[in-house]
Amino acid sequence: MSTFFAKATDIERKWMVIDADGIPLGRVATEAARLLRGKHKPIFATNVDTGDHVIVINAAKTVLTGNKLANKKYRHHSGYPGGLKEVSYKNLMQNMPERAMEHAIKGMLPHNKLGAQMYTKLKVYKGETHPHQAQKPEIWTIQS
Repeated sequence: MSTFFAKATDIERKWMVIDADGIPLGRVATEAARLLRGKHKPIFATNVDTGDHVIVINAAKTVLTGNKLANKKYRHHSGYPGGLKEVSYKNLMQNMPERAMEHAIKGMLPHNKLGAQMYTKLKVYKGETHPHQAQKPEIWTIQS
């Protein structure tokens, strides 16, 4: 028996929609990262992008458990002296909930070129509408 290696011709990409309404941010992020990597498929390989396209809707209605909304901060640095920027998750979830979701999902993907390629298949929207109806996306439910 020979070892199976996934090739670009073997990969069939689907479009999945995840509704984040009332679900914790981390649960949505782990499920989206799992779909983007392709771990739900039998042809999964760590060295090939076998994942699907993921659309996350209702990012503004996702919840943060515990005191994370008040205590957690999103930090990034410009690279210049004194260039540290801090935004509380309360402000981030009010102004840019898509950015909070994207940041959580990106942190769960591989930190290399393959992870960057997977990240391009992610679309996050604040509300319920999205412009990807032509791709006939399937609804993905998160098991709790």
